[in-house]
Amino acid sequence: MKSELVELISDELRARLERLAKAAIAAHEAATDPGSKAESKYDTRSLEESYLATGQARQVKDLRATLMAFENLRLGDFSLNDPVDAGALVTLRKPGSQQKILFLLAPAAGGLEILYENQEVTLLSPESPLYAKLMGKMLGEQIEAPDFEIIAIC
Repeated sequence: MKSELVELISDELRARLERLAKAAIAAHEAATDPGSKAESKYDTRSLEESYLATGQARQVKDLRATLMAFENLRLGDFSLNDPVDAGALVTLRKPGSQQKILFLLAPAAGGLEILYENQEVTLLSPESPLYAKLMGKMLGEQIEAPDFEIIAIC
């Protein structure tokens, strides 16, 4: 199950990388186009295009690294008695609610949401406060702010 989820994540990251790379190329071309040469000392179009191209190139580099991390990622399985750790797919439920929320403790791409088998799975990266709160918790334990109960770990 998790290998299929990782493949869906990789596919989404590839699609985002393709779109971002095209935008970065377009920004670079706009920044270096002779027609964008400043017409006066107050004309900053070329400078702004250059900043945009630089930022997008950095995002492309970061996204490539994230994609490579997922392409090389092997997620282990967890048993009922295992604590939450990196790579766990954790199902949470708010007390008194039947709605389930799924989180994958991933190495990167925090906040990315993937639809898997009609369930939305949100990626949590190590920078996330919720990631830190979940680490080491056991099935049935509760976490606070936000209030959730761990109902499954796999």
